[in-house]
Amino acid sequence: MMADEHLLILVLALLLDRIVGDPDWLWARLPHPVVAFGKAIALFDRRFNGRGLPGHVRRRNGVLSIVALLSLSVAAGWILEYIFGLFGPLGILAEIVCVAVLLAQKSLADHVGTVAAALRTDGLAGGREAVSRIVGRDPETLDEPGVCRAAIESLAENFSDGVVAPALWYAVFGLPGILLYKMLNTADSMIGHKSEAYVDFGWASARLDDLANWPAARLSILLISVGALLRSSLSAAIRAIDVALRDGGLHRSPNSGRPEAAIAGALDIQLAGPRIYSGVLVSEPMINGAGRDTAMASDIESAISIFRAACTALALAALLLFLCLL
Repeated sequence: MMADEHLLILVLALLLDRIVGDPDWLWARLPHPVVAFGKAIALFDRRFNGRGLPGHVRRRNGVLSIVALLSLSVAAGWILEYIFGLFGPLGILAEIVCVAVLLAQKSLADHVGTVAAALRTDGLAGGREAVSRIVGRDPETLDEPGVCRAAIESLAENFSDGVVAPALWYAVFGLPGILLYKMLNTADSMIGHKSEAYVDFGWASARLDDLANWPAARLSILLISVGALLRSSLSAAIRAIDVALRDGGLHRSPNSGRPEAAIAGALDIQLAGPRIYSGVLVSEPMINGAGRDTAMASDIESAISIFRAACTALALAALLLFLCLL
């Protein structure tokens, strides 16, 4: 399949995901591809990450495991592309659905929007419960501004690695690319953290995920700025880029800080800073320290509005590129 066909399928998949998202009734009956990825990763973890193994052996096993998992993902992508190619227009429709399933526009907006709704209807307790479903930090340590910051940070980070990155990998490499990326991103979320169990076994997954997300994190800055221009003002759009360029590198992740700093600038609020994970205090500099220090439910709603506009900008950019390649 040619690059221009990938772009057209991507535009239609972005539109489908924006409208339909991940319907619960479907995934209650069928296994989601990411669930299948998770089971494969867990299998390799159980088989090759024995707790009694020395660190260098676990690191070697982790490298070999992620190479094997990514190879299987690419092979699956090639097989699917071949099968879809046999069915003409029906195959194209199937590929659109396949790509849409691996994007996260509507589901992300819905999950983050639930936090704002819970704060408004059930107060801090409801907000803590809702945000605990989308972030890893200890919810009981969060006050209301902390809940709002956590939701906004999750929205920004997942815009990059749940929407922009898979879209880029599909646009350039087709189904093998997007399946490889989703496998790698799932592996990073499961085994890429620096706990005692995974600091060695997950090392390769974490490093490769950083590399795979590098372009998308930087493109996300521009898209969030466009979203701020469409939903807020020119000054918000400029501020998004300024803060991202100045503070994007303050985050412990080489990528997550970029979209987080952009949304912090667009909303003119502070993000990041110290937070607690599993009882452990993680100290980080404040992003956009000159911004407002109290985030509110209305800021979550404004962030979602900017996010949706940024997703629209991504789809329009893909459409424009498709038309240019005709």
